[in-house]
Amino acid sequence: MAVEKKLMSKKKPTFPINEMLDDYLKKYKRNTKISIVYDDLLRFQGSVAVFDKNDEDTLWVRTYYSEFDRAEIDVSLKKIYTRLHSDGNDDAIPFLNVDAIDYCTFGNSKPFRIKIRNILNDNFTYFYVKKADASRVYGLELEHLLSPHNMNFLIYKDTLIEEHIAGVPGDDFIRDFLPKCTSSEKSQIAKEFVKFKERCMVRLLGDMRSYNYVVIPTHDFDQIIYKIRAIDFDQQSFEGNLKVYNLQFMKENFKMVEMVSKKLHNNSINQYKIEERSYMAKRMITSPRRTRRLIRCMKSDTISYSENIALLKKHLIQYVGDVKFKDCKNMGELLETILAFVKRNYLDISNKELF
Repeated sequence: MAVEKKLMSKKKPTFPINEMLDDYLKKYKRNTKISIVYDDLLRFQGSVAVFDKNDEDTLWVRTYYSEFDRAEIDVSLKKIYTRLHSDGNDDAIPFLNVDAIDYCTFGNSKPFRIKIRNILNDNFTYFYVKKADASRVYGLELEHLLSPHNMNFLIYKDTLIEEHIAGVPGDDFIRDFLPKCTSSEKSQIAKEFVKFKERCMVRLLGDMRSYNYVVIPTHDFDQIIYKIRAIDFDQQSFEGNLKVYNLQFMKENFKMVEMVSKKLHNNSINQYKIEERSYMAKRMITSPRRTRRLIRCMKSDTISYSENIALLKKHLIQYVGDVKFKDCKNMGELLETILAFVKRNYLDISNKELF
């Protein structure tokens, strides 16, 4: 863990959701009313460790509740599922079963993972119940606005409900699947890693160690297309060290970084970086009001320490060479300056090509 000790500061605190962010969430239908909150799930009577197929500890525990509590919790969790995935209609509840309530003992968010099964066909899915944290919510919304992926989540007071993101955990993929990939597949994964790395760096999503993202293989005619998605948004715009937002400095990603250096020329790497920035600029242009509203919320919020902001400001000036970062007073203003830079560059190039 030597690399992380140098890069990461002390444990990130939980930042409350302020009134302005709450209004934003209400406007875009992220708020809901539920009959159970995160703290209610902490009342479990006991637990057992959950092991994977190789009999290794997953760092999750399966919780058990009293008979009275479990009946009430089950109904509430089924209702949450229908609101997250449907219109909240209770008609489907008799056909749903809560197969498991698992609690994670590792990481900042200490989430509960809920396994819901349809008893008519045995299809099942997961969702997560976490403590609501402002920086995590900003991370989810920025992912929704700036990445190719839609994010499905709900907020109620200090409780966050998150949809499960399916895929192979990055650490498992690097260990078990990457060595078996063909040369052309490795080139394609290297391209996706560069684009994912750029996306995280530009929108200041930190701590993307391999277990904080998933690799998603999709069959397409005679090949497999790989995509990479973040699954952990705790470290949105918190750390002061710019390297925390750069995946290549995480030791868990070294095999991916090594593959990029072997498979891609510098010209290709720069091309893919420009492509990803252009996609982000297009997304900002197509949803300008929502992006502005969210950045306005961040600018009025406290989601980091003053020393982190000062350090990141210094690093960004050195990295980008733009003195506009000097006037930034908080993480929201720093992110706004970065996104304005990306958008301005895209528009300048587009205008040159048009005329």
